Amino acid sequence: MKLGTAIAEIMRREGIEILCGYPVNHLIEHAAKAEIRPVMVRQERVGIHMADAISRVTSGRSIGTFCMQHGPGAENAMGGVAQCFGESVPVLVLPMGYQRRLSHIEPNFNSSEAMKPFAKSSEPIILAAEVANIFRRAFTKLKNGRGGPVIVEIPSDMWNEEVPEPLDYTPVLRTRYGADPMHVTEAANLLINAKRAVIYAGQGVHYAQAWPQLRRLAERLAIPVTTSLGGKSSFPETHPLSLGSGGLAVPRAVPKFLAEADVIFGIGCSFTETNFGIAMPKGKTIIHSTLEPNHLNKDVEAKIGLVGDAGLVLDALLEEIGKTVTSDRDALAVAAEIAASHKEWLAKWMPKLTSNDAPLSPYRVLWDLQHTVDIDNTIITHDAGSPRDQLSPFWKSTKPLTYLGWGKTTQLGYGLGLAMGAKLAKPDKLCINVWGDAAIGFTGMDFETAVRERIPIMSILLNNFSMAIELKVMPVSTEKYRSTDISGDYAAMARAFGGYGERVTRPEDVIPAIERGIQKTQEGVPVLLEFITSKETEVSRPGT
Repeated sequence: MKLGTAIAEIMRREGIEILCGYPVNHLIEHAAKAEIRPVMVRQERVGIHMADAISRVTSGRSIGTFCMQHGPGAENAMGGVAQCFGESVPVLVLPMGYQRRLSHIEPNFNSSEAMKPFAKSSEPIILAAEVANIFRRAFTKLKNGRGGPVIVEIPSDMWNEEVPEPLDYTPVLRTRYGADPMHVTEAANLLINAKRAVIYAGQGVHYAQAWPQLRRLAERLAIPVTTSLGGKSSFPETHPLSLGSGGLAVPRAVPKFLAEADVIFGIGCSFTETNFGIAMPKGKTIIHSTLEPNHLNKDVEAKIGLVGDAGLVLDALLEEIGKTVTSDRDALAVAAEIAASHKEWLAKWMPKLTSNDAPLSPYRVLWDLQHTVDIDNTIITHDAGSPRDQLSPFWKSTKPLTYLGWGKTTQLGYGLGLAMGAKLAKPDKLCINVWGDAAIGFTGMDFETAVRERIPIMSILLNNFSMAIELKVMPVSTEKYRSTDISGDYAAMARAFGGYGERVTRPEDVIPAIERGIQKTQEGVPVLLEFITSKETEVSRPGT
């Protein structure tokens, strides 16, 4: 059996059905022969983003996979790999490599070495007979512990190498680990006796599929819940105990309740300090539950550490708490306080959310979008910058994995690939990416991928012909050289690619355009709706 045939067979046995890629990588042909669908992109970073979403929306039960050419293809993919590393997403990356005799000679690009600093593991294939062992290690790392990209580099002189038959490969185990029972008892006592506890849920809840346990804990002790951007949709945001999610922009209730908290329980999170996450107030008692022990005390000081799978930790906590608290506590008072905070905050923002101005308020577009789509059956993601900050505080997710949030690193153009990958993995969902005219400049060419590969997403473009959030930091270059100006007729671009494109300029046309877009996706046509918006720079920061 040739090496490529063996790798494709291993992938098939591991349940991989889609291989995102860009040629030349001979694995594409071997995968196609093994009934694994190749999906070809226009640039490598977008392909990794697609693989990223496949892993996310399946809680890592299906591993997103990407392959690319050696040299320039691998070089161009590094941004996507780094994004997966920053967001702890399990993705299998399969670059071709230079011939073994040249792989360590400058200036040849060695993927297994170059990507090692931002990969969970990185290994080249140097002996065909070892391929089963190499992929056993790779898939074990992908299926267990904290997520991250795993690199297996395939040298270009290996394809004709023979792998011994029969192929000795069985799909690898998936296992979980839980927290120290003594620490579980201590954490339970702290939560039971806390006066104003807050739960902060991260994306570890999604990978553990621990959504029911999170809800039961919140309801049992009447504890308000906020989430990171990555953890958004792990707790229904229409629930009376939901504070909403937080990134750079937050609902007012999030910083208010955190500031007044005596105990903060972080579950399935890293507490990573970032400009695009919630800043934890100082002087709080923090219980930190994480899959990764190296995250303990990394950015915040933890009083108790619960290392383990979020589902196992929550199960253990609920059992321990149940020994003392045998019924749900009365949540009416705290729910009323949350509702009052939300009402006051929304009243301030409602003029923007319902504005009849033209150019359009981006807040009006996203408000109408939220109230037009079937939220329960929609997967939405933001892009970097304004789309993230204008969408995340106001969009109320109701079902798990219906919002793909991110932000520890914020590459422009990420959202398009995420929406396409989500649609590939969940074809019954309406999959939406929200981006701006800066982001489309990075990855917009891959809208053609959606058309060619028959991936009917709906792309919402907020076009203000400007790098609006840079206006305040680039006043001189803007005035003298118009350095923040950008331009394009992107609806026309979408039509030129064979998709459905529509430009919207009037507020009364927003909802009808969205309804037409939804209909087109149901007919199998990718959609780009371009909304001409104002140069909005205000976002819902703490204190606003």
